[in-house]
Amino acid sequence: MTIKLIAIDIDGTLLNEKNELAQETIDAVQAAKAQGIKVVLCTGRPLTGVQPYLDAMDISGDDQYSITFNGSVAQTISGKVLTNHSLTYDDFIDLEALSRKLDAHFQIETPDYIYTANKNISAYTIGESYLVKMLIRYREVSEISRDLTISKAMFVDDPAVIDRVKADMPQAFKERFSVVQSAPYFIEVMNKHASKGGTLSELVDQLGLTADNVMTLGDQGNDLTMIKYAGLGVAMGNAIDEVKTAAQEVTLTNAENGVAAAIRKYALS
Repeated sequence: MTIKLIAIDIDGTLLNEKNELAQETIDAVQAAKAQGIKVVLCTGRPLTGVQPYLDAMDISGDDQYSITFNGSVAQTISGKVLTNHSLTYDDFIDLEALSRKLDAHFQIETPDYIYTANKNISAYTIGESYLVKMLIRYREVSEISRDLTISKAMFVDDPAVIDRVKADMPQAFKERFSVVQSAPYFIEVMNKHASKGGTLSELVDQLGLTADNVMTLGDQGNDLTMIKYAGLGVAMGNAIDEVKTAAQEVTLTNAENGVAAAIRKYALS
């Protein structure tokens, strides 16, 4: 197996326990790039929340790629969209109504803004805004434009509330959408065709590669599809048990720079 592409989750994977990008990880990515390996950040974040790490690792241009919004979008680093699996306005209406029924904070994300109809904006929405460097717009449901490109929707609330949303979400919604839990306080909802693994597969096909050329690294439920897709799926030492079970290998934790260790062990000649 020759690794030609490495897909890496960001939070809990690429970044350490302090949400920092360690120099050891930067050095390992640079070494992989020097061997001609594509390094693709594959994340629930929008491109605005990815750019600082791309810059730090000197990944840029129309021949480098990222997968954002949990697989809703695949694009070049310069912003050319290759794949776009978005939600519809009707999807938003139904999901927002469900959030009120389940009494949980809710938001949607477009390529440009976070929108919420919750007048008492969730602390987790504010945290997400800071994390992904995207402004929040409060809008009544009636004020949401039908023309918005909705990349994903999110239930954002205390872990106990999110556990209840996960348990009480109707089966019809689970079948209609791609639903993943990316953190104890986030449940993310995308177009049925959007997933990290599915969109990574589409990108790999466009590049003339196969799954056997791919190594993936992740830690949470939203990483499962890409861990299962890759010829070599690697779970972080801090990953949830479901990810570790699905992976072929387990590396060190993110606090121990597990991404760098995996790149050196499995990808570099």
